[in-house]
Amino acid sequence: MWRHRITSAGQVSIPAEVRQRWGTSTVAIEDEGDRIVLRPVPDDPISALRGIFADLRTDISAAEAVRAARDEDVEISERKWPSPE
Repeated sequence: MWRHRITSAGQVSIPAEVRQRWGTSTVAIEDEGDRIVLRPVPDDPISALRGIFADLRTDISAAEAVRAARDEDVEISERKWPSPE
């Protein structure tokens, strides 16, 4: 854990070893009410997303994929809320 002062301009220094560990110069800042969370984000989010869907199936149609997703949802619901017998 590091402790840093916030400058009058609202800046905080992130230690070099942390920046190098995460390999980014961009962070997302989240105000969670009782804390501030800094999350590393890609410097170029478009490039980071390239190829993210490469493993998706392409051997079925969109309608078949929707039907399979609905069937899976029904199965999950039935396991979660079994019908009384």
